[in-house]
Amino acid sequence: MIPTKPPPLYHQWDIVRVRVNPTDRDQHYVVIISPDDAIARRGRANVLYGTSKQPADNILPGQILLDEADGLERLTAVECAFFPVVHLGHITARVGTVTHERRQVILRTIAACLRGS
Repeated sequence: MIPTKPPPLYHQWDIVRVRVNPTDRDQHYVVIISPDDAIARRGRANVLYGTSKQPADNILPGQILLDEADGLERLTAVECAFFPVVHLGHITARVGTVTHERRQVILRTIAACLRGS
């Protein structure tokens, strides 16, 4: 029998809690955007950084709003132009998964950010 790698604990489009920067006081919600095979190979992942928002707050260009439909307790804007790397061992919880519809919006927003438009 050929040994196989166990499936990754986390998957593309999972929303997790992690302290992205060592200097961050709190953990943040982030969206994993790396493909599953890369996550399993490297033990780390590129993510979209989330920031809590109030309903009256403006969403900036390049940000997408996630909410309870994605498994979050509060409104969270994710930044689609910057892709920090996090080590999977630093993740403390999986809290949700981005809805299929919002995945498409995120992909279009990332493409627009990379084009500079």
